[in-house]
This record gives sequence, structure tokens and C-alpha cells, in this order.
Amino acid sequence: MKTGMIQKTGISLFVLLVSGCATIGPDSIVRDRFDYNTAISNSWKEQTLLNIVKLRYSDMPLFVEVASVVSGYTMQSSVNILGTATDLPGGGGDLSSLGASGTYTDRPTITYTPITGKQFNRSFMKPIPPQAIMFLLQSGWDVDMILPLTVDSINGLRARVAAGASQYAGDDDYYRVVKLFREIQKSGAVGMQVRKGKDDIESTIMFFYRNKLNQQLVDNLAELDQLLGLDKTARELKVTYGLLPEHGDEVALRSRSILQIMITLAADIEVPEAHINDGRTIASSYVDKTHKRRNEPLVKIQYSKEKPENAFTAARYNDYWFFIDDRDFASKRSFAFLMILFSLTETGGSELLPVVTIPAG
Repeated sequence: MKTGMIQKTGISLFVLLVSGCATIGPDSIVRDRFDYNTAISNSWKEQTLLNIVKLRYSDMPLFVEVASVVSGYTMQSSVNILGTATDLPGGGGDLSSLGASGTYTDRPTITYTPITGKQFNRSFMKPIPPQAIMFLLQSGWDVDMILPLTVDSINGLRARVAAGASQYAGDDDYYRVVKLFREIQKSGAVGMQVRKGKDDIESTIMFFYRNKLNQQLVDNLAELDQLLGLDKTARELKVTYGLLPEHGDEVALRSRSILQIMITLAADIEVPEAHINDGRTIASSYVDKTHKRRNEPLVKIQYSKEKPENAFTAARYNDYWFFIDDRDFASKRSFAFLMILFSLTETGGSELLPVVTIPAG
């Protein structure tokens, strides 16, 4: 091999290494963006499920937020080119030596923030604003899933309370109102508006389209007026937070907090009989067996000694796996809605919280 050929080969190898290094950034976006998205999403689901299970056993729930992810890449390369031209006995020619080396480093830094104190109170303890619930309904989420999950009472009509000292079977009229709302929602005869009143205070107005309705919808609206004690002549209804309305043109919702929703879901978790007998937890209490719909868990969480194969999400606790079956669409939908509710809560103000930064490389 001639010296010129050695130089050309070395240059080609160097260019190849340099060009490979130049593509690290763009290529990493395709990989990292979706990998981190999937990893963070799955960890949030597992953490949420674990905390619901912990509440079932009267254990302390704790949320740790992924505050930031900084992913850094470095690549170092070198090329060694050695060549010697000599006349060797027997007609020998040039001697050559090529060498290349490279170092690739992926060292992400992930910052975790425990959600405690004021932030926990703001995100998990405060009731969900009724306006947010109404606009979730307007965006297409089913009434018969959202209201039993997020609303304790509507104009004094109470939902089932599954846990705590105030366990309650729930009023028949509450679930009738939910069913009527669902029929009206499917017809498209209900709408929402946000208006500003005095001092720029925003209020949510719910209105029904009462013209050109079929007789079934007319009857549904009349029954809804009667059950909620609404003024039949009112064209618009103001949505407020509270147990009872002050006027006939109001719909008073007493909404739950995220923590209340989690406690409600925890109360219906299936648990091993041995854990009940040992006093680790108590049996689920279904107050009224005559109403199938209200006694079906909003999210069916099962348990298994072995890690489940068809799990939407799973978490291990007390030597058992607790999971939501990936084939249980209703439970997956309700659980996904709970995750959306997390995003509706304020998560700012973390500057005073302890921060744990772990170099993951």
C-alpha cells in the first residue's frame, strides 16, 4: 500500500467519524422524545395506582414529580495513521498502520420534586372547580363517568360515598339526574359559556336549547327541572360550588378533590382475604346491592400474586401485584380521566420544596 493511499484511507476514516458525531443531536430527538414520554407516562400511572392502593391500606401516599430531564451526549474520536516506506529483502514495499478510537457517553440528569406542603394542598386537597368539570363535559367526556367520579352532590342530591365515617348509599334521584344529563348530552342540547361579572369575576353559564326538540328530550328536561328544583322558565343556569342553590336558576355542585377521588377508588379495590383477616385492611362495603351501576367500581383494581401479563398499569405492594386489566376499557378510561384531572390542578410553587437530583448515567 502506498503512502498516498494510507493518507486517503485515514482521511476517509476521520471524515466518517466526524460525520457520525455530527448526527448525534438530531437522531437523539427521534429516540429520546418518545422514550422519555413513554417512561414518564408509565411511571405516573404506576405511582398513581400505588398511592391509591396505599390508601386502601391506610398508608401514606406520596407523589414525586419529574421536574426536569436534561439529557447530554458527548462523543470523542481519534484516528492514528502511521506509515513507513522501506525496501525490504525479497521485494517488500511500504509498511502501514491505521488506528481509530472513540468514546460515546449518554449522561442524563433527572430532577425529582416531592409534592408536599402547600403544593400538595393546592393540587390534591382543594375541590376541583365546578367550571372545570362542566367544560370537561362540554369537551365530550361522558356525564355518567365524570359526575359520579368528581361530584358528591348536585343541588342537594347526594352520590354514593364508599369510604370514611360518612359512608352513604347515594340518592336514587342523583343517579337519575346523571342519566338524564347523559341523554341530553348525547342530543347536543346543552352548551356552556364563561362570562365576566362584577370585579371581572368569571362564572360558568349552562344553557339548554329548548327549541325544536323531540318529545323525549322535552320530557327529560322537564324531569331534570323537577329533580333539581329548577325554574322551568330559566333559559340559562349558573353553575356554582355548594351543597344547595340559592335561586332556581342555579346548579350547585359540591365537587371532590383529587384526594377524595383516590380514596373513593381505593375503597373498592379487591384485596386478598388474608389481608382482611390479618387486620391489614378492611373489606369493601357495598351499601346498596340493588343498584348495580352505583356499586360497580369506577376503576376495577385487581390483585395477583404473580406479575400480571395483560396489565394497563401495575404496582407491587405487600407482596402482591395490584393492576388494571388492559382489556377493561371502562376502568382504563376512568383512570386516564383521573390522570387528566392531575393536569388541571396547579403544580407551581416548587421553588421552596426539597429537590433530589440524580445523575442517571
